[in-house]
Amino acid sequence: MTDKQLPLSTPLDVRRELTDPKDTAFPLRWGILGAGNVSRQWALSLKGVPGATIKAVAAREQARADAFAANVGIDKSFDNYEAMVSDPEVDIVYVGTKTWLHNEHSILGLDAGKHVLCEKPLASNSAEAAEMYAVAKAQGVMLQDGMWTRFFPAVEHARTLIEQGAIGEPLMVHADFFDPIYVIQAAPLAFGIETPPTAITTAGRAASAAVLDYDGKRAALLSFPPFNSELPEVTEIFGTQGRITLGRPGHCPTDITLHSPPVGQVPSQYRTGNVPAPAQRSHYPLPANVSIPNPFPNQHGFLYMAEAVHRCLAAGLKECPQYGEAESMHCMDILTEVMRQKAAAAKS
Repeated sequence: MTDKQLPLSTPLDVRRELTDPKDTAFPLRWGILGAGNVSRQWALSLKGVPGATIKAVAAREQARADAFAANVGIDKSFDNYEAMVSDPEVDIVYVGTKTWLHNEHSILGLDAGKHVLCEKPLASNSAEAAEMYAVAKAQGVMLQDGMWTRFFPAVEHARTLIEQGAIGEPLMVHADFFDPIYVIQAAPLAFGIETPPTAITTAGRAASAAVLDYDGKRAALLSFPPFNSELPEVTEIFGTQGRITLGRPGHCPTDITLHSPPVGQVPSQYRTGNVPAPAQRSHYPLPANVSIPNPFPNQHGFLYMAEAVHRCLAAGLKECPQYGEAESMHCMDILTEVMRQKAAAAKS
């Protein structure tokens, strides 16, 4: 089946024929490092992956680890992170602790020779992230940045449309969310990573925003509203021949709309008597084989990233092409500069 015959939402690793779709059944024994709510939702999502077995969980206190294990159905629980990552029954470690601990805890797993999937953002800054990738390479194991957004079928669909030229040349990105790394990743989704932004300008404190300028030819307008606000949570990518909208919540969307004028028609309502371009909407329901009590929005979609990790490791890959090291570091560099400017503004 050729690329054009595949569904537009086909996972990138499958579309590039890097993996076998059946290899979600590839056996991996998981250890969960951190017993917070996100780790709980990740562990429950893993239950939908045919090849996944959760062998252990580790927390700072034994009581927390025991409670997590009992809730999720895990046999082993540790109050010692080193002991868990050294367990011979663990093949891959999910790091679900606080961001400022990601570097330490990921390297702990990597040094033990285990593959690591680390929650986003991968690290506190790009220097920490680079160190983590260097250790993974030295150990010959996977370090996967947990940017689960990139694995949603709607986002896979958007990437395919961009690659096929459905909106012409991407010119502008609009995205918003209170967690900056989510909106930052929308820029290279549209523009690629070959050329980094030539200028980054950040403004605001509690409510802030950043403009990424690409040689004055393309731009990304990224806003970071406060957590407790009625934020739009929509991601839009504008091109010379159309527009893609990833519906709310834009960081884990189940809907995508392609606004594309007929061939030869100028994509501007000011040239078409205020008639908008025809819209083609696609909806991707959340996976029905995942059950998560009291989830965050669309958290069942963790499954898509988990499945990709199994497929890629079965194929001997050390990263998932949806969000590999180069793109992860590209976004970490932007995040580091955005946070530097925000910190400077807070001191002024």
